[in-house]
Amino acid sequence: MTLLTYNPPIEPYVSIVYVDADIVVINKPSGLLSVPGKAPEHRDSAWARLERVLPNLRVVHRLDMATSGLMVFARHKQAQAALQRQFEQRTVDKRYCAHVWGQPPSARGEINLALRCDWPNRPRQMVDLQLGKAARTLFEVTGQHKYGAIVALTPYTGRSHQLRVHMQAVGCAILGDKFYASPQGYAAASRLLLHAEYLAFKQPLSQQVLTFNCPADF
Repeated sequence: MTLLTYNPPIEPYVSIVYVDADIVVINKPSGLLSVPGKAPEHRDSAWARLERVLPNLRVVHRLDMATSGLMVFARHKQAQAALQRQFEQRTVDKRYCAHVWGQPPSARGEINLALRCDWPNRPRQMVDLQLGKAARTLFEVTGQHKYGAIVALTPYTGRSHQLRVHMQAVGCAILGDKFYASPQGYAAASRLLLHAEYLAFKQPLSQQVLTFNCPADF
């Protein structure tokens, strides 16, 4: 993947929501990579910024660069393994807020469309019912804005660009999406209007359920 221009936001530099001896939860801003890219100029990332003050930080999951919201990192190998197991077993509760162009086909529903990489146009993804990997998203309309609907999105699977492709597939791409929105939908926002607003999982050592809410700022 080539980032033609990478100018990550500096304010806030890092926004820590929660920290203990095993994990750290942050609110990642839109425009910042979750983890470093391969090129030296793409080292700046949520992980790199945190690692300055919390050494040996380990990656558990990722958000797209353009997506904002809640992310959890592990502070040691045992915590990383326990958290990754929860993600793999789909016991982590996640919810995103998105502003989309137009209206979804119903007030609430489920999208089951298999996805794969669109290799000639990567990092774009595409629906492919024969060769794609199963992908499932629950959606619910929670409000309206001048271009369309505000939706809560709950991914059951965690495919790359899943929410973005699924919303495009039902005719209401997320505003500000340079890969999947129409020219009007892309121009309607200065950033991708997709935010990871809710995250709940078991603390990897104590097994206490931790719940985080972080409303979108758009």
